[in-house]
Amino acid sequence: MQASRTVSRVVAATAVAGTAVLALSVPAFAHVTVQPEGTAAKGGYAVVDFKVPNERDKASTTKVEVSFPTDHPLASVMPEPVSGWNVQVTKSKLAKPLTMHGEKIDEAVTKVTWTAADGKGIQPGYFQKFPLSVGALPENTDQLVFKALQTYSDKEVVRWIEVPQAGRDEPENPAPTLRLSAAADGHGGSVNAKDTADKTGTTAAASDGHDTDTTARVLGIVGIVVGVAGVAYGVLAGRRRTA
Repeated sequence: MQASRTVSRVVAATAVAGTAVLALSVPAFAHVTVQPEGTAAKGGYAVVDFKVPNERDKASTTKVEVSFPTDHPLASVMPEPVSGWNVQVTKSKLAKPLTMHGEKIDEAVTKVTWTAADGKGIQPGYFQKFPLSVGALPENTDQLVFKALQTYSDKEVVRWIEVPQAGRDEPENPAPTLRLSAAADGHGGSVNAKDTADKTGTTAAASDGHDTDTTARVLGIVGIVVGVAGVAYGVLAGRRRTA
């Protein structure tokens, strides 16, 4: 009985501690963030999602503005339609034109704005993802910092504009930061779709062949074991009959 009570107390204490950790950790995730769908490689193109949570109990998020870095401008930015939201892409002239695929580009996207079309927006207790296709990603930096403004239905504006610093605690309102991986296959992170499909098919075929061979070997071994067991049983049965 005493052991049972001790276990119950440990379980209860663990549950309370777990709840406390959860309560403390939830605010740390309630930021506007940006994550790639797959890989965001230097020099390549990627689809990224801006994840916007609603942190208020009595107001909805009705507007999201994301400013793009001017020190590493992106010439191509295409939004994916989001149901219930209007999107506006703003371009500006570049102080220093870019050269991409042999073509000179003198303007780039500096801001993307999503506005709730029906006025409902992101309700309390929910979040929304806003996907963008972006590129070409810069090759001379390890990250891109986007500053975001989140507007609520009660006119409150939260500014996610503080740039995280290495070796320091995360700021209260950190700016969404996209980490860039190394360029893939020496092509600036841009992998040909056909090559990818061919490689995937070859790998899958090799894997299927390997799996088939392994299965055959296993079945062969099982057959041998069953055969030996049958012979042994027959011999034993014969001895018993003789006796």
